[in-house]
Amino acid sequence: MSDVLVRAENVHKSFGLNQVLKGINLEVRSGEVVCLLGASGSGKSTFLRCINHLETLSNGRIWVGDRVVGYRQDGNRLFELSDKQAARQRQSIGMVFQRFNLFPHMTVLENIIEGPVLVKKEKPAEARKFASELLARVGLAGREDSYPGSSPEASSSAWQSPGRLPCDRN
Repeated sequence: MSDVLVRAENVHKSFGLNQVLKGINLEVRSGEVVCLLGASGSGKSTFLRCINHLETLSNGRIWVGDRVVGYRQDGNRLFELSDKQAARQRQSIGMVFQRFNLFPHMTVLENIIEGPVLVKKEKPAEARKFASELLARVGLAGREDSYPGSSPEASSSAWQSPGRLPCDRN
């Protein structure tokens, strides 16, 4: 098995005549930390949305692990996923955008378990236990009942960083 977690080959994305992504090639390997830098409007968020198939590519391919994002592979042929299949594929791809708005009326713990409980239908008690373990792992034990922005430790960047707090058990 390859240690490449995300691979983009010749990725292009246009909105009408506006070509936003122009032949992006990228490999992210296990253990690497990658930062996308660029001016406002340069395509950073569009590229991240393409990785999660929230935007359809104009050309090129993106793989997460050994799966082509947005497609099912049968031999050498690719078949576009249905909306339901694409949503299922997205469940294993997590990302947090800069200034991602958390639910301000929900605690840190409630924000963390929202996805696993609503989308993956995990039992709330199990999701809470796992979320508490994750918070302890990143040095934020005891902050479960804090609200976003109520303290530096409870701010979105402190506890909802993909590198610090895994999105999934797998």
